[in-house]
Amino acid sequence: FLGDVCGKGPQAAAVTSLTRYTLRAAALHDPDPVSALSTLNRAVHERYSGGDPRYCTAIFGTLEPDPGTGQVTVRLASGGHPPALVLRADGTADFLPTPGGLLIGILPNAPFAPATTTLGPGDTLLLYTDGLTEARTGEGRSALYGDEALRTFAADHAGRPPSAVMEALTGLLDGFGDGLDDDTALLALGVPAAHPTTGTPT
Repeated sequence: FLGDVCGKGPQAAAVTSLTRYTLRAAALHDPDPVSALSTLNRAVHERYSGGDPRYCTAIFGTLEPDPGTGQVTVRLASGGHPPALVLRADGTADFLPTPGGLLIGILPNAPFAPATTTLGPGDTLLLYTDGLTEARTGEGRSALYGDEALRTFAADHAGRPPSAVMEALTGLLDGFGDGLDDDTALLALGVPAAHPTTGTPT
């Protein structure tokens, strides 16, 4: 799970806590990502639909490794969250579309749709909050970094281990300086690369 809450301070911390514990309980009952986000959405909407509305974004998923192939099946659903990026061992990077994801807590019955991909050896899944793509760059910090710049940057680091991807992204964030207006969270999950002689993950 990765999420982003509107606002700051104690109110935002309360939404974060509700989100974390509700998703944990929902996933124990039914780990399907759409079901888990639907449960979370109802809980946030019921709690904050009065005079002080609160909402958040969230992306939630499951990982199912296949020891026989070394692959991992990823199932995700998104509630208003930026799409995941899949960095492939062959040096490409593409967004994993997560359609139909409204912000968590806006509507009582928000629609969510599943997204599925398979990670092979050497592939990495990158999750991030919009503080990264909405960082201000360029002359006078007037332009947003944007999705396409992130995809290009990720492709330059595709095939590297998740720790190296995170190190590169941390350097990118540091380079934004005061153009970074919002908190940013990053999560990179990878499948170990296959050994060149045996073909088994190392």
